[in-house]
Amino acid sequence: MKTAITEMFGIRHPIIQGGMHYVGFAEMAAAVSNAGGLGIITGLTQGTPEKLADEIARCKDMTDKPFGVNLTFLPSLTPPDYPGLVKVIIDAGIPVVETAGRNPQEVLPALKDAGIKVIHKCTSVRHALKAQSIGCDAVSVDGFECGGHPGEDDVPNFILLPRAADELEIPFVSSGGMADGRSLVASLAMGAAGINMGTRFIATKEAPVHENVKKAIVAASELDTRLVMRPLRNTERVMTNKAVERLLEKERELGEDLTIQDILPEVAGVYPRIMMEGDMDAGAWSCGMVAGLIDDIPSCQDLIDRIMREAEVILARMNGMAEAA
Repeated sequence: MKTAITEMFGIRHPIIQGGMHYVGFAEMAAAVSNAGGLGIITGLTQGTPEKLADEIARCKDMTDKPFGVNLTFLPSLTPPDYPGLVKVIIDAGIPVVETAGRNPQEVLPALKDAGIKVIHKCTSVRHALKAQSIGCDAVSVDGFECGGHPGEDDVPNFILLPRAADELEIPFVSSGGMADGRSLVASLAMGAAGINMGTRFIATKEAPVHENVKKAIVAASELDTRLVMRPLRNTERVMTNKAVERLLEKERELGEDLTIQDILPEVAGVYPRIMMEGDMDAGAWSCGMVAGLIDDIPSCQDLIDRIMREAEVILARMNGMAEAA
C-alpha cells in the first residue's frame, strides 16, 4: 500500500510505532521496521548521547530497514543534552525523527540540513498547523483515546482527523485507538496517510517489556484507563491500578491545591519498575483505550501482516459495495 507516508519514509506499510518510554528500545524498533513499518527508538529512555548512539548501533545490527528516533521535549530543571542527542542522530544517518512535547523549532534547522524527515506529535489541529508552519514534514494527530498525553481539548479521532484533513497541507498519521485493519482503513477514509500505534505494539512478542505488562493490556477492557494530572493541565491517560487510584484520590482531596510534589510517588521514576520488573502497581503508566481491542500477543510481523490483510479485505468489500450501487 502506497501513501504519502510510505513514500516519505521509505517504508512498505503505512504503520508507525511511536516512541514509548522504556518500550522503544532497539528490539522493538527493529522488529517493526523488519515487518515493513517504521520502528522508533525512544531517545529520552536512553538519556545520554552516548547511550543513544549505542542503542542506534544495536538497532542497525538487527535491521537494514529505515527506523527513527523519538525526541520528546519536556520542561525540566536539568534538561537532557538535546544538542548532543541531535548530533548523534545526525551522525548515525537516522532518516526520521519523531518529535513530541514542546515546540521542536530549535532543533529543526540541524535536522533538516541533514536531510532528516521530522514528524511531530500533535493533539489538536492548531498545534498541527503550527508544526506545519515551522517546517515539520508530517504530523501524528493524537485523538483523546490515545495513551499518554491527549492534550486538554478532549477531541476524539472521528472529529479530529477530518478536521486535520480539512486544514493541513502536509501528510499526517492518526494515533489513538489504532489496532487493526479497521483502524487503518477508517484513518485513510478520514484523510490520514497511515497510523501510529503505541499500546498495540507493547502487546507483541518482541516488545522488550515484562510479560506482566503484556498480560495486563490483553486482560484490560476499554474501561480500564484513567485520566490523571488533569488539575495540573498535564493530562495523561494511564492503565488503572492501585497507585493510579491513590493518585486520583489525592487529586479529589487536594483539588486546586494539588502540586506535582503531591503525586511524585505515583509518577516519578516508575517506568523501570513497571516495564522491566513487572510491578504493575508501582505507579502510573501510559496505556490507550485501545486495550479493549487487544486480545493477543503476536509477533510484529504477524501483527502488521494481519492489519494489511484486514485492510485489503475491507477495501475490497467497500469497492464491491460501490460497484453494486
